[in-house]
Amino acid sequence: MKYYIISGEASGDLHASNLMKALLLEDQNADFRFWGGDLMEAVGGTLVKHYRELAFMGFAEVIMNLRTIAKNLSFCKQDIEAFKPDVIIYIDYPGFNLRIAKWAKPKGYKNHYYISPQIWAWKEGRIKSIKKDVDEMYVILPFEKQFYEGKHNFPVHFVGHPLIDAIADRNQVDELTFRTQNGLSDKPIIALLPGSRKQEIKKILSVMLSVVDDYKDHQFVIAGAPGQDYNFYQQFIKKSNIHFLNNKTYDLLSISTAALVTSGTATLETALFKVPQVVCYKGSWVSYQIGKRLINLDYISLVNLILNKEAVTELIQADFNTKRLKKELDTLLDGYQRTTFFLDYYDLERDLGGKGASENTAKLIYSAIKTNI
Repeated sequence: MKYYIISGEASGDLHASNLMKALLLEDQNADFRFWGGDLMEAVGGTLVKHYRELAFMGFAEVIMNLRTIAKNLSFCKQDIEAFKPDVIIYIDYPGFNLRIAKWAKPKGYKNHYYISPQIWAWKEGRIKSIKKDVDEMYVILPFEKQFYEGKHNFPVHFVGHPLIDAIADRNQVDELTFRTQNGLSDKPIIALLPGSRKQEIKKILSVMLSVVDDYKDHQFVIAGAPGQDYNFYQQFIKKSNIHFLNNKTYDLLSISTAALVTSGTATLETALFKVPQVVCYKGSWVSYQIGKRLINLDYISLVNLILNKEAVTELIQADFNTKRLKKELDTLLDGYQRTTFFLDYYDLERDLGGKGASENTAKLIYSAIKTNI
């Protein structure tokens, strides 16, 4: 069967690639055409557009790129019609994907949505278009099932969180070998995960690095985003205890003592590796002012949202400064305080369910499409 998959971000590339692998187990003749990234391309099929061309962060940035977004929407529709897929699979990325779904539904295409838009955070009104245009929804956060079914009477499938699979299935790293091969000393590592887009990296990484001189007994390692190259990061690497690793985030987290993490999927990844963290966020002034008026959440990190408490400290906008960051990092390195992090992280993993999100979703998609043939 023919699968058209639309993913617009680095995390979506990861989850979509694992879903594609699982679909191949169900359907050996699966033909993939997709918007995504390197991980999806490695599985096989045709990459139409890379997510590097699609990712715009913040309200102001989206407005500035409306013409590009409109062109991408038009091209995507033409490409779908030429491919004639049996199913369109949407991976998060709601601003784009819900527009395609609205167009595709009356044309008879089957719309399956894997990893729900976060309408429980903002734009809850999107539930109307989801109920109208989406045939099947696969959610990965435990509270989303109650949100959709209990609050909005829209049946969904809770399939578990795919990060559990991605982390559990990775090859274990030998710490000594890893440090030697990557030029790292035996000092404890503080991992820096400054995001995946150039806009957010520029705003966030410089603040993260402002505390480096206060921790001479540690080494700071920047986790490079898949969509960015080393040349971009060079401007930030100015001291001997700052290192850079590209596309090795999981290996890095597996041997890290603490982490400073930009809000997003990385906060959950860090928690699943049981690394104490501070969550950081800083956007443009305009985007932040708009966002805080529209988003109705007590927390911004997935860790805190799932646990429904402030298990990890969130430093947002003005609070994300050198003084506060140093104070919170000291807490992460304190032996007694670290115990609390680990207890909360175990509760988090329990709530997310076990392995099998990709396989569960693939089975449901394949079964639904076969039924409709």
